[in-house]
Parts: sequence; C-alpha cells; structure tokens
Amino acid sequence: MNGNEAVEEAKVEEECTKKMVYMWGYLPGASPEKTPILYPAPVPLSLDGDSWKDVCGGGCGFAMAISEKGKLITWGSADDEGPSYMTSGKHGEIPGPIQLPSEASVVKAAAGWAHCATATEEGEVYAWGWKECVPSGKVIFDFVTGGNLQKDIAGKQSSSVAEQGSPQSSNTSSGSDSHHDNKKVGEDIGKKRKISFARQESDSPASGDEFFTVSPSLVSLGHGVKITSVAAGGRHSLALSDVGQVWGWGYGGEGQLGLGSRVKMVSSPHLIPCIESCASGKDRSSTFHQGSSAGAQVSKVPGSYVKEIACGGRHSAVITDAGALLTFGWGLYGQCGQGNNADQLRPTLVPSLLGIGVEKIAAGLWHTLCVTVDGQIYAFGGNQFGQLGTGSDQPETTPTQLDASHFDNKRSSIVSCGARHSALLTDDGQLFTWGWNKYGQLGLGDSVDRNIPGHVSITGCQPRNVACGWWHTLLVADKPV
Repeated sequence: MNGNEAVEEAKVEEECTKKMVYMWGYLPGASPEKTPILYPAPVPLSLDGDSWKDVCGGGCGFAMAISEKGKLITWGSADDEGPSYMTSGKHGEIPGPIQLPSEASVVKAAAGWAHCATATEEGEVYAWGWKECVPSGKVIFDFVTGGNLQKDIAGKQSSSVAEQGSPQSSNTSSGSDSHHDNKKVGEDIGKKRKISFARQESDSPASGDEFFTVSPSLVSLGHGVKITSVAAGGRHSLALSDVGQVWGWGYGGEGQLGLGSRVKMVSSPHLIPCIESCASGKDRSSTFHQGSSAGAQVSKVPGSYVKEIACGGRHSAVITDAGALLTFGWGLYGQCGQGNNADQLRPTLVPSLLGIGVEKIAAGLWHTLCVTVDGQIYAFGGNQFGQLGTGSDQPETTPTQLDASHFDNKRSSIVSCGARHSALLTDDGQLFTWGWNKYGQLGLGDSVDRNIPGHVSITGCQPRNVACGWWHTLLVADKPV
C-alpha cells in the first residue's frame, strides 16, 4: 500500500465513525439528585454543526472537553457547588461552550479545584476561576539573581484547597523538608481531619467575587512566547511553550512552582529553569538538581527541552526530550519519587528512572504515574485508596513498576490521574481504572475501591483518550455509524 492509498483508507475509516464522549463518577449537575454515575454514560453534544474531539478531564464536580470546532465545552456542575459552578460557566446537565475573548480554537485545557487554563491554536493562554490562580502583572524572567516575586496581597491563603478529597470533606496537611515516618505517610489524613465543605468554602479565597474571576483572562507571557499545552494543580498552573520552556504561576508554598523557595504566591508567570543550558543546539548539556531540596546535588542529564508537563495537588512533573523525569513540590507521600518524603523546591531528577525513558506523565492529589517508551507503567506517592495499583495500600517513595499482567500484558499508552484514582489506556484501546471509587469514578458499576487495575468494558466503540477529573472520568471513543 502506497502513501496515498493509506491516506484514503484513513479518510474512509474516519467517515464511518463519529467521536463519542462518555462520563462516570461525581458530576452532580449531570445526574438526578446528584447520584454518582457508576457506569460509562454517553454525553450528547447539541451544538449545530459541531461534534466531540477530545476530553480534558475537568475540576471538582465539572467536566471539560473540546469540540471539533475548537470550543471548550463544560458540564456537570450544580448551582449549589459555589466556585465549581462559576468556574464551569454554570453549565449543568447540558454541555455548553466557555466563551473566550478570542475566537481561536482551543487545543488544550486543564482544571484545578476551581480554576481553569486553556491553550489556543495561536499559542495564547487564558485563565479564570480563583484570582490567585489567574496571573496579573508582567512576566518574571529573573528570579534566581534577585528578581522580586510578587506576594499575594488579596487576602489570606487557604491551604486546604489542594487537599479537597470529596464534596463533603476536605483534608489539610503541610509538607516539610524533613523525612517523615512511613507509618504517618501511609495514613489517610482525611479520615482524621474533617472540615465541612461549607466551612472550607467560607475560609477560601473563593468566598466572594473579590477573589474570583468568572471570565477567561489572557495570560501575558511576553513577546513571541507560544504555548502548546497547560496543566493545572490544586492552586497552581504550568504552561509549556513550543520551544520546550515551562512557565508557572499561582501558589508555590511547597515548591510546586520550582522557584527554589517556599514563596506563597506568584501572581505573574515565571520561567521555570527545568533545563539550564550551557551551550546551544544539540551540543548543549543540561543541569539538573538531584536528591532532596535540603541537600541537592547538581548532575548533567541528556535533554535540551521539556516535552510534557503535569500538575498534582501540590506537586509538579515534567519530562525532557531525552525521557528524563523531573519532579518538584510537596513530597509528604513520596509523590516526587525521590526515595524520601521531602519537598522538592526546584525541578529534581528522578534518578531511578534515568536511562529508562519516560514518555507520558500524570499526577493526582498525592500520587504520580508515568509510562515509559517501552509501554511499562510506574507509580509512586500516596496509596491510601489503592490509587497506585500495586495491590496494597502502602505508599511508594520511588517509582514502582506495575504488573503488566493486570493489563493483559498489553503496552500502556495513556495515563491520567484524578484526585485519588487512576486510569490507563493500552495501545490497543483497552481501558483500566483503579483507586478511590466512592463516587463510581472507576466506571466498574459499584463504589468499591480497587488496589489493582480493573477492566472497564465499553462495547461498540474504540477508546482514543481518557482524562480524569478530580472525582470523575471522561473517555473519548470512535463509534461506527
């Protein structure tokens, strides 16, 4: 078969299928009486001449996807969900578009607890939600040699945001640079410290319009900067440019912005030195920090730019073009993969994966997953609900390879993390989920947690991508017509 024949065959196949989006888990505005959706349910899109293209997960209690016409579509929130409802554009049962100031098509989107960020085909970034997550002011380029970092002056900080674990309760904890007892790490802090959702709302910056931006705002990143991807954590965001540079803003109290310090709030985008180059082009070498933030050592690792980014609740991860994985931020549960429970205040190489080649990365509230170039999956961090998929509830401070037999010995292709659950697609489109399942976010027909991957059966379609929201899961699939 020559090239033209292959192209024509692909066109015929595409014309014989249509994209479908499926949802399950906690999306209160999309189900009667806010009942959890235990099985994959199709999501209709009623926009004239438009159809589904991809899924983006979503935030706490609302879902996000992208249409073929480049519209960001949200749904699933309820009017008593406060910040979540406002962030989602007040779209409940019926999916609707978010109106951006620009007509440019959306190519990527991400959501934190109650903030969103999008990247358009023109390389622009828009953000909205909590004002502490929406940049203001000019770009910060030089923070190493004494550049002033703007502190938040809008009000008090709520550290409980990134720990939001369910619609009814919130979990709070603070990381430190010191090592923590493994027994303490293995405990579910949320079971010990319950804070009502209403109280948490009133204590957070989202309690009034003064601290909330409903309309998407253009993020200024400087002349010539073109963004291709975005990621959102509990209260921080990252953006990846077309030349492999990483920008960050928002809350950085545990090092999740890679500043080398515990600056509470960065209200202007800053360039994160994930790779410090001493030459140009292919010959340039990269300098990384290795080990804990308390006594980091500098080592050279292959790589000239960053190709993928991810944000967890209070930690971040990036992959270089050479397949090196770097993590930074909160380390209480080992989610930075450094073999300890220390916070990493700047991008730090994960040494145990050096030379293996990391291809994909995803981060949850307390855990991290990655896929290697040979299709193996590694997990590390908190494991209170089995979200690592190792068969136990013990945390892992270094990357642990999952048993391939759980995936029928298929190659892993795509991974995604919710707050405390995980999802994976194999290269032949088989879907597996595991972890926290209180709201049916695993799509297995019940609310029982799983500590090993379970197969999600969706008949009559071919899954193409999976994306977890905090308490729900979305899937886009090709269905024959």
